[in-house]
Amino acid sequence: MKILENKVAIVTGAGSGIGRAIALLYAAEGAKVVVSDIAEKGGLETVSQIKAAGGQAIFVKADTSSPEDNKNLVDQTVKEYGGLHIAVNNAGIGGPLGPTGDYPIDGWKKVIDINLSGVFYGMHYQIQAMLASGGGSIINMASILGMTGTKGSPAYVAAKHGVVGLTKAAALEYATSNIRVNSIGPGYILTPLVTNALDEATLKALVGLHPVGRLGKSEEVAELALFLGSDKASFITGSYYNVDGGYLAQ
Repeated sequence: MKILENKVAIVTGAGSGIGRAIALLYAAEGAKVVVSDIAEKGGLETVSQIKAAGGQAIFVKADTSSPEDNKNLVDQTVKEYGGLHIAVNNAGIGGPLGPTGDYPIDGWKKVIDINLSGVFYGMHYQIQAMLASGGGSIINMASILGMTGTKGSPAYVAAKHGVVGLTKAAALEYATSNIRVNSIGPGYILTPLVTNALDEATLKALVGLHPVGRLGKSEEVAELALFLGSDKASFITGSYYNVDGGYLAQ
């Protein structure tokens, strides 16, 4: 039996990168997957890949910074598959770069709206559906920058620290309701978010920050998300797990 057999999962930001890798792996392990992204083309491509491999999936377009979109995403999930057992709040942006004193106010608002408020909005409606389904597992995508700082990304660092704290608070609130809440902190992963934003010299410099001598792969993050979403992690809640090639060990 596949380890996510008879489970229903939402994965946000699943049109590319880490989100797509998680959606594909969840489907391969038996979950019915609701692929969500603001980018319809990428989301539909993920659904097509899942179906081509024999899995079950639908696409629901959603902007995670919108409470209404988050509600609709959960409502459509329950309508289509009858419940909700796993949610991966993965959607996020890097945002502009610059020191705090010069950081654009609109850039700050956008990063916080998507990377932090979006996780709260998602959990707000996901938890209600999970309670009705008898419990579940929520995985919030934080970052190594949820545990440490870096120059030039004050909004991103603040948002990801917030995700780690929000995860702990919700985990404590629903620990007796059979809902587990954990966060993952990837290092620098070879995703469009990284490769499209940085030049070759910067990417090479980032490699040097990881003791294993390379950047991570989306599939490596997906394996941890699979474990945390499964019943194998039944005694794990309120935790933060880094997948970072040794970055935070330094």
